[in-house]
Amino acid sequence: MASKLSDRWQTQALPLFAVREILDKPLEDETPQSRIKQIGMMNILYMMHQAHEKLTLSNVIEFTGMTRSGVLETIELLVRRGVLIETLGKNSMGRGTARQFTFDPQVFRALRGNATNEAE
Repeated sequence: MASKLSDRWQTQALPLFAVREILDKPLEDETPQSRIKQIGMMNILYMMHQAHEKLTLSNVIEFTGMTRSGVLETIELLVRRGVLIETLGKNSMGRGTARQFTFDPQVFRALRGNATNEAE
């Protein structure tokens, strides 16, 4: 069973992970503004994940108030970084396709590793 302390470490470790992953490893043709948007998006996606919200394009647009292209631009960079995995699923009406995202399991392994190292 996870303790409240380990939950706290994980919650605090995600922003640090995001900053290190994004600022320390810039992608080619990426602007500083783009990197800052990615850090913010990581925090929003993690909050949605913690609340058991599906990380669909529509849900992120609704949550952030950003345009579709603005959300896509930011999320696609997180997919390129290997932080998110994109899949195509059915939309809410069950007819069309919806872009869905999940955190790559390596993100949580990295968070657990950082929390363990920090606690020692």
